[in-house]
Amino acid sequence: MKDDKDIKKQTASDDYGAGAIKVLEGLEAVRKRPAMYIGSTDINGLHHLVYEVVDNSVDEALAGHANHIIVKLHADGSCSVEDNGRGIPVDIHPTEKISAAEVVMTKLHAGGKFEKDAYKYSGGLHGVGISVVNALSEKLLLQIYRNGKVYEQLYKRGDPETRLKEVGTSEKRGTFVKFWPDSKIFEVTEFNFEVLYSRLRELAFLNKGLRIDIADERIGKELSFHFEGGIVSLVEFINSKKAPLFADVIKFYHDDGVYVTDLAFQYNDGYAEQVFSFVNNIRTSDGGTHEAGFKSALTKACNRYGQSVNMLKEGPLSSEDTREGLVAVISMKVPEPQFEGQTKGKLGNSDVKGIVDSCVYAFLDVFFEENPVIAKKIIQKGLLAQQARTAAKRARELTRRKSALESAVLPGKLADCSETDASKCELFIVEGDSAGGSAKQGRDRFTQAILPLRGKILNVEKTRLDKILANEEIKNLITAIGGGVVNTEFNAEKVRYHKIVIMTDADVDGAHIRILLLTFFYRYMLPLIDKGYLYIAQPPLYKVKVGRAEKYLKDDSELKGFLFEWASGSTELVVDAQSVAASSLKNMLDKVLTYEQELEKTCYQLELTILHCHELISFLHSINLELDNYALQHIVDRANEYFANKYKVSLKSEAQDDQEGQGSRAVVIFEGNKDSWEVSQSFFFAAETFKLIEHIKGLGSLNTQKWTLTVTGKELVKSGHGVLELGRAILALGKSLMTIQRYKGLGEMNPEQLWETTMDCTRRNFLQVSIEDAMKADQWFASLMGEDVEDRKDFIEKNAHFVRNLDI
Repeated sequence: MKDDKDIKKQTASDDYGAGAIKVLEGLEAVRKRPAMYIGSTDINGLHHLVYEVVDNSVDEALAGHANHIIVKLHADGSCSVEDNGRGIPVDIHPTEKISAAEVVMTKLHAGGKFEKDAYKYSGGLHGVGISVVNALSEKLLLQIYRNGKVYEQLYKRGDPETRLKEVGTSEKRGTFVKFWPDSKIFEVTEFNFEVLYSRLRELAFLNKGLRIDIADERIGKELSFHFEGGIVSLVEFINSKKAPLFADVIKFYHDDGVYVTDLAFQYNDGYAEQVFSFVNNIRTSDGGTHEAGFKSALTKACNRYGQSVNMLKEGPLSSEDTREGLVAVISMKVPEPQFEGQTKGKLGNSDVKGIVDSCVYAFLDVFFEENPVIAKKIIQKGLLAQQARTAAKRARELTRRKSALESAVLPGKLADCSETDASKCELFIVEGDSAGGSAKQGRDRFTQAILPLRGKILNVEKTRLDKILANEEIKNLITAIGGGVVNTEFNAEKVRYHKIVIMTDADVDGAHIRILLLTFFYRYMLPLIDKGYLYIAQPPLYKVKVGRAEKYLKDDSELKGFLFEWASGSTELVVDAQSVAASSLKNMLDKVLTYEQELEKTCYQLELTILHCHELISFLHSINLELDNYALQHIVDRANEYFANKYKVSLKSEAQDDQEGQGSRAVVIFEGNKDSWEVSQSFFFAAETFKLIEHIKGLGSLNTQKWTLTVTGKELVKSGHGVLELGRAILALGKSLMTIQRYKGLGEMNPEQLWETTMDCTRRNFLQVSIEDAMKADQWFASLMGEDVEDRKDFIEKNAHFVRNLDI
């Protein structure tokens, strides 16, 4: 753990003992109604368990008692969280007559944060966190490092299996919690590394000086977050893919003894506004009084300065004008926050608005006077927004939601449905009149509407709002959907369809149109995504005909599975001159298919090509690498022997220091005559790697010996060596005996086929569009659709090796 020299020392007078723990109720209701405590039992509820444990550790950091948190996702499906705080008290509770630690773990609303002098600012779920995690875990291990001793206790589904006992001594201090989510409670028990690291990175930004490490043993990935700049670093991170108007982030900090206001903001040359607000480390996605106070102060300060230097010729700037291109983070510390809604999405404390407004305005008034160059750039940015707003006013009126009678202004475009209940209505946005014609004929006219788009819509990432609203295709889109446009003015209650489906072709043009539409919805109709209204259709990529039988297949993965299934009943396999029994062939080919699928997934996660990954797995299998063998140099030496005629293998250490994480990592370099590549040390110790080795073991001699594959009753034979070649042979033989049609355009399907494969609610496949990491999503849109060509080039080059079936 990190050196404790900068955090408060635990002393004999430390009043964080059993008496500081208050008890309100037991855990009886938690397992019966888990959604009441964690929101849901899906993947979001699962991750909420991690957040609750982490929030307790962050509360220790906020109180000055900790500065390091370690989160690990273990190969056995468990998650552990460790901090270097004071450790949960271990003495006997004065009223419960059991250890204070057991009280905290088994009683709802038991915790130090209910004492006003314990945690002044707390972000936990009303103090119920750790006990709820215990109740909803199949098993939980608690270890406490306190007063030079180590204490341990084991729980199962919330009940203690043992009493808290002393198990050793240690100079460490803090709390370690390891839990296994209960599969009887949760729909999913597999943690998502990307989602968790996004939240932990956010917490590290919000708590300047706090170090948070996250490691995923399943894929061997580790990241460390530590930002001395705090939210200033966060603004720099958000703006890293954009062009800032001025170099330094404007920062402001105010502590009046009750409320703490921490603000950082900067403008870029884009048109989107991004304000991220937090209260006690909790993201307030719907804003609230603290955000309103900041926006009010910014508008007043801009107008006062603009008037003083005679820049406002056309009248005062609106609040929206002053926020175009703004990236701001406001983090409040509020002793007793009042949140609106169960999700804590909006701060409701009425007095906060005036406090923030007053102190931020006073700061900006002085800042603008002392920094006139920056102030004038901000005002000029607002003036350009004002001009665009004026030009867009008439265009905006044309985009207002029209009544049913007015819908006739879209002849030949929108084919509306007859249902008036928006929750039952679906809008399919299709590419071109050809696909639109098939969709109109094949749809359910009662609930399904069709809107064909002509060509590609504007790239809104590079376009001002007035030009966006003047574009005919976008006007049709906005009018059809209803609800208006621009996130701050969007009225989701007026949306005419609760399923808006992007249905484009499976070629490069279709993909481009899809990303253009997603960019538009993300920048100007974000509430559609937040409410779960936006979907992407998954029409089949293939139609396979074998004799008279036809089958539609969604993608390459389904096609491969279909061909392997065919091979298991229509081919004969000989391996190393030994025939594989027909009864065993299906099992063997299933293993080959599973290995290839797992291999592809691992390659993507670890950024390796399939061939390189397979070579490494075969090598590690050959040397019988064990899970506890961590001698990396030994592996490199053995690799030089194994790949002697192909690669020169070496080891190097490289620095890793960016907004994604900090530290160093070891990299293994493979230098060959034809290609050179590298792989992180984490690959060799990842749980996924060892799973692949087990798959290879299960295939026996198939991966090392020659084989012959023959189609039963036909003179079609393929020979080769190893697993990957066998997979390619199956695909080649199968395709030679079948008629496989690859759809590039929806217009190639007749109305019946389109209904059967894509629009029939009983058989279709949709992807729901959601945002797990808003900051990352913003960077992707900026990289792919923005002005920075070099950044886009770097992105393409970095990810080029993941491309399959490039359509040129």
